[in-house]
Amino acid sequence: MNILIRGGGDLGSGVAFRLHRVGWNVVITEIEKPLVLRRTVSFANAIYEKETNVEGITARYIKDFKEIPELIHKREIPVLISPDRYSFPEYLPDVIVDARLLKKYIEYHLDIKPMVIGLGPGFKVGSNCHVVIETNRGHYLGRALWDGEAMTDTGIPGTVSQKSNERVLRAPASGYIQSNTVLGTFVKKGDLIGSIDNEPILAPFDGCLRGLMHDGIYVKEGIKIGDVDPRLDKNLIYFISEKSLAIAGGVLEAILVYQNKIK
Repeated sequence: MNILIRGGGDLGSGVAFRLHRVGWNVVITEIEKPLVLRRTVSFANAIYEKETNVEGITARYIKDFKEIPELIHKREIPVLISPDRYSFPEYLPDVIVDARLLKKYIEYHLDIKPMVIGLGPGFKVGSNCHVVIETNRGHYLGRALWDGEAMTDTGIPGTVSQKSNERVLRAPASGYIQSNTVLGTFVKKGDLIGSIDNEPILAPFDGCLRGLMHDGIYVKEGIKIGDVDPRLDKNLIYFISEKSLAIAGGVLEAILVYQNKIK
C-alpha cells in the first residue's frame, strides 16, 4: 500500500507513524518552510534538520522524487517539498491523506483510486474526499465519517492539567521568530522564551516548553506559534499525542474498510 500524506505536522506525523508501523509505504509532502510547533514529533522537521526520528521511525528530506524508492526500500519516510503535487511517476499513491488542517474547502477530483481521506474541517464526503476523519476533541475524535463533514473547528485547545487556552503561545507581533530556548526546557511564569520584532514571548505559567516554531519563520500577530505543557515531564515531548494517535486510528480503519468495499 502506497500512502501519500500532505502535511507532516504532529497530526499528519501520527498518521504516518501508524501506517508505517503496519508495514505500508509512506511519503510526506510539505511546503518550503513548514509551520511545525511540536518539532520533536513532526516528520516535517526533516526539512530543517535533513533527517528526524519520531519514536524510532526515521524521516529524511529529499530534493529529487527519484530518491523515493531507495528510502522506501530502507524503511524510511521520504519528506519532500511539493505543496501542489500529490502524485509522482516514482510513487503512485493508493491513498492520499490531507493532513494540512487548512480548515477550508480543498479541491480533489474523486475516482475509485486513489482514495482521498481528509482530516477535519474543509472536507465533505463525496465532494472532495471519500472519508472524513473528525479532528475535534471530544466524543467523536478520530471517528471515520462516511457521509457529511467534520465539525467546525472550535479553536479551543484541549485541557491539560486544568490548562487550556493559556497553554498556547501566540505571536505578540508580526515578524520573525527568534528564540534560543530548547524544546523540553522547564520555564517559570514570565520567563523569556523568545521574541518577535523585539516583542517578548513569555511563559504563561510554570511548565515545559512543548512546542515552538523554528527561528526565522515569519508569522502574523496572534497566530499560534507554540505551547507550554503544565506537566513537568519533558519526556512527553518525544511521544506522539493521544489526539494524533486517535486520528491515525480512524485513518487506518477507513483505509481497510474502503479497500474491502472496492474489491
